[in-house]
Amino acid sequence: MAHAQDKYYVPHGTRWPLIGSVGLFTLFVGVSTLLNGGSTAPVALLGAGILILMMFLWFGEVIAESEAGTYNSQVDQSFRMGMMWFILSEVMFFACFFGALFYARQLSLPWLGGEGSDPVTNLYLWPGFENTWPSSGPAKLGGDYQIMGAWGIPALNTAILLTSGVTITIAHHALKANQRGMLNLFLALTVILGFIFLGFQAYEYSHAYSELNLKLNTAGIYGSTFFMLTGFHGLHVTIGAIMLTVILFRCLKGHFTPDRHFAFEGVAWYWHFVDVVWLGLFIFVYWL
Repeated sequence: MAHAQDKYYVPHGTRWPLIGSVGLFTLFVGVSTLLNGGSTAPVALLGAGILILMMFLWFGEVIAESEAGTYNSQVDQSFRMGMMWFILSEVMFFACFFGALFYARQLSLPWLGGEGSDPVTNLYLWPGFENTWPSSGPAKLGGDYQIMGAWGIPALNTAILLTSGVTITIAHHALKANQRGMLNLFLALTVILGFIFLGFQAYEYSHAYSELNLKLNTAGIYGSTFFMLTGFHGLHVTIGAIMLTVILFRCLKGHFTPDRHFAFEGVAWYWHFVDVVWLGLFIFVYWL
């Protein structure tokens, strides 16, 4: 194993990427089969369990090496570059779903409604279909449903996430100023706000299913884009809240210094990314 005083750090061999790949493959097989009518929930849970165990043990190993002084400034820079590329991949991930929403609203529905140079689809295939949003599609196979309004829980969750972005920024400045008490306080507030957001979103989903009849099998393209975007964002908030919790426990144990705290910064970058994505969701999914 290389040490911090070496000019270039050469990481030691590890089995965790292989184990993570097995867990991810198992999870995807289980979930994809389940979505197509199979009874593979145990397979999906097994894959999720393997992934969680891998992350817990691998990150524990990395934390131990970091606290032992194994990593040097070159490793810190590589961590930063890796996190930047990871967040860029997440930007592209959500850009695909926002692109699908744009295509459905601005291109597909107008075409089905008879706009453009070729109105044949509307005249002969879907006569009488009107280009309105939200839409469950021409056939309206799922029946009636109500849309999720923007100015209830979604607006409250927007305020919660924006506030959490402020609290984590204050915590970051407190860490750089070596004010540990303020750091722990505002980081704890960020964690609490993150889980409050998730609680409200769980209630919103329950309300959508039980009272609005807003489901994947009733709301067509509107329901698909709504649950795809908000669901994946909720997953990212869950991951971010867990990471923030780990960072909070590390701060309480005295980890990080004003000039060496990449793990805190990486999680803060991720949380700000989650905030920005939610703003896009609130505007294009709930409001407009």
